[in-house]
Amino acid sequence: MPKMKSHKATQKRFTKTGSGKVVRVNAWRGHHLQIKSSRRTRRYAGKSPLDSTHAEQIRRLLPYL
Repeated sequence: MPKMKSHKATQKRFTKTGSGKVVRVNAWRGHHLQIKSSRRTRRYAGKSPLDSTHAEQIRRLLPYL
């Protein structure tokens, strides 16, 4: 039986925590940060856990996550 392939675009965007939750980086943090207020950029900082519905889709795309 050959190995299953991971979806590479998904692999670059999502990680898993120690407790097993799937985590994504928040949007709107990429560029043009000078025109955004500090309050706004702080809000976009960090990571967010996915809800269970989307986490199942991610686990299907990343079998070895």
